[in-house]
Amino acid sequence: MIGTMLVFIPWDVMKTELAVWGFNPIHLQGFSILNLPVEEWLFFIAIPYACLFTYHAFEYLIKKDLLGKYAKTITAVFIVVLLLVAAFNPDRWYTFITFLLTAVFLSLHLFVFKVSYLGRFYVMYFVTLIPFFIVNGALTGMFTPEPVVWYDDTRNLGIRLGTIPIEDAVYGLLMLLMNTTIYEWLRRRFPATADRVTNPPKTGGPSDAR
Repeated sequence: MIGTMLVFIPWDVMKTELAVWGFNPIHLQGFSILNLPVEEWLFFIAIPYACLFTYHAFEYLIKKDLLGKYAKTITAVFIVVLLLVAAFNPDRWYTFITFLLTAVFLSLHLFVFKVSYLGRFYVMYFVTLIPFFIVNGALTGMFTPEPVVWYDDTRNLGIRLGTIPIEDAVYGLLMLLMNTTIYEWLRRRFPATADRVTNPPKTGGPSDAR
């Protein structure tokens, strides 16, 4: 999460300064760091942690890699679509930067890293889109007269999923994939620790009494 914050906090600071998006003060506590509400800082802790927990829980509970054999195809489709949209919208900063960076990061996974966990990642991502639409819908004014977060539609495609800019779903994909990548790297770097977490030792059996 810390590694991801090093990328996304400066991104958020820049986009807020440029008024690509902003925050409605009537819904905030009023305390900011680097012109970002403290609630936004907490977002980068709570959401990635919750999604990584979901990823790990699915891995533990669902042994079969449901989307493993489709992962390369899904990734390739994402890359092509994201690059095309970015190429045709260089003047829409939120769209262009988000789609381009996500396409580049996916390309690294497909052609350079050649990882085996993308199928499991996509399961987590698609499932977490459900709470994403509920929570982000609340933040963007789906249930309230005024949104918590507002967007300048001249900087994005202007396509809303309810009240949510479609770019937010891609932003979420990039952020969660970055967190998952770091998590999986740490698991490989410290395999004994990761194995103890995924397969905790059994205690209390007959062999323990001997």
